[in-house]
Amino acid sequence: MIENAHGIILRTRPLTETSLIIHWLTPNLGRIATVAKGARRTKSPFAGKLDLFYEADFSFTRSRSSELHNLREVKSRGNNPAIRNDIVKLQQAAYAAHFIELTTETGTPLPEIYGLLGGFLKSICEQPPKPQNVFALELKLLRELGLEPGFEEKSLTAGAKKIAQTFLENDWTDISRLKLSDAQTTELRQWLHGFLIFHLDKLPRGRAAAIAT
Repeated sequence: MIENAHGIILRTRPLTETSLIIHWLTPNLGRIATVAKGARRTKSPFAGKLDLFYEADFSFTRSRSSELHNLREVKSRGNNPAIRNDIVKLQQAAYAAHFIELTTETGTPLPEIYGLLGGFLKSICEQPPKPQNVFALELKLLRELGLEPGFEEKSLTAGAKKIAQTFLENDWTDISRLKLSDAQTTELRQWLHGFLIFHLDKLPRGRAAAIAT
C-alpha cells in the first residue's frame, strides 16, 4: 500500500553505491526513514530532490520487516538554500536535527515539533545566525517535550529570565530582533547547558558549533 506524507529531511546517508537512506521529520508520522533506491545515480528521478533540510511531499511503501521503507516519489516544496551558503546556519540547522533525533521516538506524530523546525529553518534562512536562535529553539522544544524550565528558580538574573520567557512566548521574527548583551548570552548558554545535561544526560551533538557565532 502506498502512503503519502509531507516532511523535512533531517539526515541522509549512503546505503549502497547507488542508494541513500533518508531520515524525515513529518507532522503526522513523526520521524521515519526511507530508502531511495538508485538516488546516487546521475539520472535518478530523485536527483536534486534529496538533500539536508529540503521540504517535500513524498510517497512510500512500508516495509514489513524493518523501519526502512521504500521511497517512491518526491515532489520538492522548498530547499532552504541559505542554509547551504553559510556554515553557521548549517551548524544551527544540524543541531536542531540532532536535538529532535535525540529526544523523540520514530513513528510518533510530532505536528508541533515539525512546525517548530519549519519555523526555525525559515528564520535562520532570513536572518543572521545568532546564539539566541538556538536558545529559543531549545526552550520551545523542551516545552513540547514537557521539560520546560521553571523560571521561579533563582538560577537566572532578572534580565536573563525575562529574555528566556520572551523566547517561549514570541515568534521567530521577534526573537531575531532581540539584542542580548555578551553577559546575557553567556548566562543563558551556561544555564541551558546545565538544564540539558540534567534532563537528557548529554548534550545534543553540535551545540558548541551552533552557538559559537
